[in-house]
Order: sequence, then C-alpha cells, then structure tokens
Amino acid sequence: MAATFSKIALSGSTDGKMIKVAATATAGTTLHTGSATATTFDEIWLYAVNSSATATKLTVEWGGVTSPDDLIEFTVPAEAGLYLIVSGLVIKGNATPLVVRAFAATTNVINIAGFVNRITA
Repeated sequence: MAATFSKIALSGSTDGKMIKVAATATAGTTLHTGSATATTFDEIWLYAVNSSATATKLTVEWGGVTSPDDLIEFTVPAEAGLYLIVSGLVIKGNATPLVVRAFAATTNVINIAGFVNRITA
C-alpha cells in the first residue's frame, strides 16, 4: 500500500488564515493538533510575522511543554514580513494527539501562517 500526501491548513486556523498568538505563557495558543492514528505523520511548516514596532520573542511548544526538550525559541524582528520558524519538522500520530502551540512575550502582535503536509500509510 502506497503512502498518500495531502496539503492541509493548520488545524488551529480558520479557513487557512493566520493564527494570532494571544498566549504569553504555557500552554500557548494552539497552532495544530496532530493525528490520533499511529501511521499518520504531519510535516509542519510555520512562518511568523510581528506587527509590533519591537522585536518579540516567540516560543513554539512542539508537542509538549518541557524545557528544553519541546521548545523552539525565536525572536521575531519588528514589522519585517514573514520569518520561517519551523521548516518541515514532523510529528507522528499518537493515541493522544500531539499539539503544537505558541506563546509570545507580547500578546496579539505575532501572527502564525503555515501548512501541514499530512502523510498517511
């Protein structure tokens, strides 16, 4: 049986729109919830834009909240377009789906855009 690939929106997004990061601490704003099927893999791509006039620290919680194991940190420059934050990292389906979340040092100034390549066996 061959694998199938589907490009899908982040599950935390409405109609593929950017997700505003409202959280300033763990647990962050939900960006994407993975599959509950063990044979499903989600390759995730995330981009961040900062609408603030000040550079802002963004923390992505990659399937958990343990520091440093699950955290990706990036300071998003002020008012300078989209920055690639996650370049195709994969989460595997799990009986308890893994959740990718984000929080920022300042509420409601970071927006996250992206997509998922869902791979099923």
